[in-house]
Amino acid sequence: MATLQLESSNKNWNPQMGESKQKEDSNTADDVRNVDLAVKDSSPSKNGIDPLTKTDTLNGKKESEKYHEKEGKESQDPRGWSKRALLAELEDSSDLQNVCYVTAPYIVVQKLTCRIVNNMSSLVVSDSEELVSNVISIQCCDSRIKIPFPITIAIPFSARYRGNSRDILVKVFEDELHSSYINPVSLEGTHDGQKGSFAEIKVYKLGVFSVVSCLRKENFTVPRKGLSIKLSMDTRISLDYLPATFNVPIIVQSMVQPVDATVLSTLKSKSDAYHSIVSTSPLVHIVHPSPQPFRKSVTFTLPCPPNPDQKKQGDDTDHARPGSAAVPKSTPILRTRAVSASVKKSRETANEYLILLGYKSKEEQWVIMEDVTVRNILNGLVAFELSEHIERLIVFRMTSSVKNSFLITLINDLEESMCHTMVNVVLYRKKEKPSNAVVVVVPYKELSWELMKLREEGYCSPPDPSDELSMREGEQLILRFSGNISSSGNGNRDSQFQKLTFHSQRKNRLELCLKEVDEFGNYCSPYYKGTAIFYKLTKDQIATTTSDFARQDPVCKLPLTLPKRERVISRPASAKVVSSDLSESLSDALLCWLSDELSEEDAARLVLSLRIRRSSIQLVKLRIPENLSDQIYELLVMWRKSLPTSVDKINLLSHYLCKCGRNDLAKDLRLQKRITSNNNEQGE
Repeated sequence: MATLQLESSNKNWNPQMGESKQKEDSNTADDVRNVDLAVKDSSPSKNGIDPLTKTDTLNGKKESEKYHEKEGKESQDPRGWSKRALLAELEDSSDLQNVCYVTAPYIVVQKLTCRIVNNMSSLVVSDSEELVSNVISIQCCDSRIKIPFPITIAIPFSARYRGNSRDILVKVFEDELHSSYINPVSLEGTHDGQKGSFAEIKVYKLGVFSVVSCLRKENFTVPRKGLSIKLSMDTRISLDYLPATFNVPIIVQSMVQPVDATVLSTLKSKSDAYHSIVSTSPLVHIVHPSPQPFRKSVTFTLPCPPNPDQKKQGDDTDHARPGSAAVPKSTPILRTRAVSASVKKSRETANEYLILLGYKSKEEQWVIMEDVTVRNILNGLVAFELSEHIERLIVFRMTSSVKNSFLITLINDLEESMCHTMVNVVLYRKKEKPSNAVVVVVPYKELSWELMKLREEGYCSPPDPSDELSMREGEQLILRFSGNISSSGNGNRDSQFQKLTFHSQRKNRLELCLKEVDEFGNYCSPYYKGTAIFYKLTKDQIATTTSDFARQDPVCKLPLTLPKRERVISRPASAKVVSSDLSESLSDALLCWLSDELSEEDAARLVLSLRIRRSSIQLVKLRIPENLSDQIYELLVMWRKSLPTSVDKINLLSHYLCKCGRNDLAKDLRLQKRITSNNNEQGE
C-alpha cells in the first residue's frame, strides 16, 4: 500500500531549525486561517440569507468546476472550493490510478491522503453484498485543519450485473467494528473529461470507503384503510392488505432475491430426491412490526414458472380425471388447480404440487406451511394468504410428492448456494516467455470469454483450467508451489504463499514470475516440473489469524512445467569444442514460424511423412484442442527430439516438405541453414 500522490505536484514538508521552521509554521497557520475563512464564507449569515446566494457565487462555483474539469486545472484561491483527483499506487505495483475525486476547499484537498487497502476487502462485504470498487482510506494529514463538512467524494466503480433487485451503495467504515451505508447522490458522472460510473456521496467524516452492490430494500407504509402494492424489484410480486388489517399505520420492509435456474439445476443433480422440483419463486424477505398481529389475512402473489413439459403433455389423449387426489402423509400439501380454469387446464395441473415454505424467526428454522392453500393463477403466477408473521418465504412447484425432511434440507442448501458462485481457476503462461504466468479466478459462466481474452494477451495452456469450485464473496485462495517450481508474486518479491481474494464483479487476477528451485533438478527431462496447489480460506478463517490452512485439503492442484534455459559455458580458445549438433539451426522460433505457415491439410500430410505415432497426435489434440498452430508446433518439437543429434534436421524436414508439395517452405528452410552456417563461420 502506498501513500497518496496528487495529480499536481505539492511542496514536500521538511521541517528545519531556525527561520525555515518558523516560516513553515507560519504557512501552516495561514492555511488553517484560510480554511476558517472558507468555512465562514460558505456558512449562512446572521440574517438567514446565504452570502453565496447574495453574490451569485454558487452559480459561479458550478461554472468554475465545469471549467476546471474541462481544462484539468484547479483554482489557486485558498478560500475557494475545488475538485481534485487523488492518485494512489496499486498494491504490489508502481502504477498510479485515480482512486477518487474530492470536492472541498482548496487548502483541505492539499492535506488529504489516500491509500488503497484492498487487503481488507474480505472484511468489507457481508451477507449478499458484492464489492464493485477499490477499498480506499482517506485521511487528513494535518490535525490542525478543520474540514468544513460535508465534502463531496466521487468513487469510480464497475458493476457488471445490475438489475431491479440490486442497489449500489457506498459502505463506510469509521473503525473496524462500525460501518454505515450512504445512498449515492448520482451513479454517473464526468471527471477529467472521462464519462463513467462514479458513486458520488456527501460525507461528514473521513474513513474507509468502498462501493458495494446489495439487495434493494423497499419500504412502504400500510395505512389502516389497506393497501395493494406491487414491488419495484419485481412488479409480478404484489401484496394486498385489506382495510383494518392493522390497528395503526405500519412500515413494512421488503427484499427480493431471485433464484438462478442454474443453482437449482446443480442441487437437483446432487440428489435424486430433488428431481421432482420443477421451479421456484423468488426468495421474498418481508418484515412486519412484530407487535402488530394480522387482524385479516394478507394476499401474496408471486411468480413461479410453470412446468415446460406440461405443454407437450397437454395434447395427449389422457382425458380421464383421477377420482381421488389425496397427497401422501409425508407431504401434507394441497394439490393445486387453477381458479376458473378450463377442463384441459385442470388436467395439466392435476399432477402438480405447489408448496409454500416460510422462515419464522421465533423458531429460527424453515417450516412447511401446511395450512396455507397455494392457488395456481394464469401466466405462471401463484397466490396464497397469510395470517401470521413470516420473515422469508418461497414457493416450490413439484411434479410429485417429496418428504418434508427433504424439503427443509433443500431450502437450506438453496439459501447457501445462492450466496456462492461456481468458478474455475485458470493458470496460463506467456507463449513467448513461459516464466511469466497469470492466475485468474473466473465465474464458470464467463470461462470461455476469459480464456479468449487471455489468448489475445499472449497466454496459453497447459495447464488446463481447474474443475468447478464453489466460492463465496470475500473468500480467499492461497497459492502454494511444490516440486521444482516456485514463483515471485507479481514479479516483485519472493513469497512462499500467494493470496487471491474472490469478488464476483471484480478482476480476480494474480501475475506471477515462475522460476526453478534447483537448476540441476529434473535432469532426465527437458522441463522443470512442479505443482500449483490452491487452498480456500473462508471469511471466518480469514478473521482468525491463527488458522493453519496447510493442514486442510487443497481445493485444486494444477501441474506445471517450465522449459530449461540453455546454459552458456565459456571455454578458453585453446579448448574450444566444435559441436556436431546440427539441431541448433532448427530453433524453436523457426518451428513456430513453420507451424503458422502450414494449413490443416499440409500438416496432416507432413505428420504422416514424419511418422509420428498416432497416440502422440491424439495426446497433443487433447492438450491443445482449439489452436491448430500450437498443435503443429508441439508435434514438430516432438519429432525434433526423437532424432539423433548428428542428423541434419533442416535438410530432412525440407525433404518432407517437398514431398508434401510445399517447396516454398523447403526453400526458406535451406536459406535459413545457409544463414546459420555463415554466422557460425564468422563467429569462429
